[in-house]
Amino acid sequence: MTHTLITGGAGFIGSHLAEQLLDAGHTVTVIDDLSTGAIENLDACRANPRFHYHIDTIMHYSLMAELVDRADEIYHLAAAVGVRLILDKPIHTISTNIRGSEIALELAARKGRRVIIASTSEVYGKGSKIPFGEEDDLVLGATSRPRWSYACSKAIDEFLALAYHREHDLPVVVVRLFNTVGPRQTGRYGMVIPRFVQQALAGEPITVYGDGTQTRSFGHVLDVVKALRGLMNEPAAVGRVFNVGNDGEISMADLARLIVKKAQSTSELRFIPFEEAYDENFEDLQRRVPDLSRIRAIIDYHPRFGIEEIVEQVIAYQRGLNA
Repeated sequence: MTHTLITGGAGFIGSHLAEQLLDAGHTVTVIDDLSTGAIENLDACRANPRFHYHIDTIMHYSLMAELVDRADEIYHLAAAVGVRLILDKPIHTISTNIRGSEIALELAARKGRRVIIASTSEVYGKGSKIPFGEEDDLVLGATSRPRWSYACSKAIDEFLALAYHREHDLPVVVVRLFNTVGPRQTGRYGMVIPRFVQQALAGEPITVYGDGTQTRSFGHVLDVVKALRGLMNEPAAVGRVFNVGNDGEISMADLARLIVKKAQSTSELRFIPFEEAYDENFEDLQRRVPDLSRIRAIIDYHPRFGIEEIVEQVIAYQRGLNA
């Protein structure tokens, strides 16, 4: 029986991963400080005798050493996430992402544990080559613009993970997650789909930042979790970086209109300049689309959920919360 450790396991992605691993017969241990996760995300897991959780920080070195020692594999998902949190708490973002990953990797290397390190599409920065490929150059903005601190911290995580693989033969896989969405995701830290859905269901104006022509690619959390599990179990993935997400594109304005339609809402779109939504130092990308050819070649990854089904599920989930 495989014993799996998930850092950040009370989060949106981690809780879905925990459920699937328990269903597959794993013993699952979660550590999460609930700074962005929520204990109710684990309600479906807590009655399972093979499930264990710790409400604590991954900076708790002795506890992490014990948890890693007991685990066969580790999904390191704990990180500061969300544009709003990153802008409001840059020190927390940098220290959590870098030091937290350093602890996870150091302890995993001692025991030779298999590790997946969750990175982000943000590391591509202001790259203009579309779609983004794993071997493309990373183009980050100036250090005076705080949003790039997140991208830089996750890029350091990647360098560190691959260094542990080269120097210590650590069986590590790096995944660059593009926008991952679905039930349980909160709009509290700037995540766009739950934020739009909440506004639509309340009949409030849907606030679209910028002119709405910028596009994003949204992957369903269940597709993403399936990819993570596939990469964990694929020896050929070790020591490599993989984009994970969906390569379909939609503009923010079209996304807002789709949500209004699916929610049968009377909400109107309101366009807000980025400098008003955030500050004058904020920079955004016009497009962010993954090249999925590498992951498809390794685990035959093909997302099942399109944007319409994703939106329908998030609307149903939010309506359930409000019932």
